[in-house]
Amino acid sequence: MVYSKIISTGAYVPARIVKNDELSKMVETNDEWITSRTGIKERRISSGEKTYQIAAKAAKKAIKNAGIDKEEIDMIILATITPDFFMPSTANLVQAELGLDDIPSFDVTAGCTGFIYGLQIADQFIKSKQSKTILVIGVEVLSKVIDWSDRNTCVLFGDGAGAVILKNSSQEGIICTYTGSQGDLQERLTLPAVPLKNPFLHIPNNNGRPSNISMNGKEIFQFATRIMIKSISQVLNKSNLSMDDIDYIVPHQANIRIIDYVARTLKIEREKFIINLDRFGNTSSASIPLALDEAHKKKIFYPGNRIIMVAFGGGLTWGAALLNWIM
Repeated sequence: MVYSKIISTGAYVPARIVKNDELSKMVETNDEWITSRTGIKERRISSGEKTYQIAAKAAKKAIKNAGIDKEEIDMIILATITPDFFMPSTANLVQAELGLDDIPSFDVTAGCTGFIYGLQIADQFIKSKQSKTILVIGVEVLSKVIDWSDRNTCVLFGDGAGAVILKNSSQEGIICTYTGSQGDLQERLTLPAVPLKNPFLHIPNNNGRPSNISMNGKEIFQFATRIMIKSISQVLNKSNLSMDDIDYIVPHQANIRIIDYVARTLKIEREKFIINLDRFGNTSSASIPLALDEAHKKKIFYPGNRIIMVAFGGGLTWGAALLNWIM
């Protein structure tokens, strides 16, 4: 039986740190207000680096940490909602930046769940023996799609990238994955694209909204807490395990209140959650691989640990992945 396992991680964030006090000079807010409602103290913001450049830097670190020749990579899957272009894909640009040829490279758009979707796809390609070594990246430059005059959203988001190398193995690394979506809830969290505009329109176009993130915070909180609990339960049920068998949870880093609610409801010790949103904010597709890389570098994980990664995002989407840490 062929399985897949994570053999390395890598991450990169821009050098520019924006603390809550700096935002208070732009909108009506303050450090206490932001921290008490979100748990976020600061975030990283691009000072000119493009999405593909940030992604490539994280990818290069993952390749170096894996100790493999980059030519072993036979596929790139990249999750983002903030590409530099609709075409070519950000994955194609990363492929060129890495100097790789003749391999499939493509983007996944699933909001903040994008990395889980990408990991699930990579796992299936390896298990079906169509690929052996896949680079999976989550990357965002959310600073370019934020309305910096909206205090309800501008305090939440940051820029960064995280990456993993997934490789075929005789050991079971990825135990199971679970994903889902519900498109009729899309208005709760949106990021508009190019509006319809052509000379053949016979009616006025009223869909030309600004390309900024908008969110109904109350409804997203209710959705997020419910769906994270469901996603964790699903991978436990699929693997015939219980929370007592899980060593760590790496959640999407959106809001500390969401994480605390999930922990209380499922009676999970807070120490099991890997949290870094206080320093990076919500980096969407990048948040889980960023947290995963940081925990790995701090040597928090040990071989044999069972880890759940769980996320929710715009779409609306959700998902979880359960893995054995066998690096």
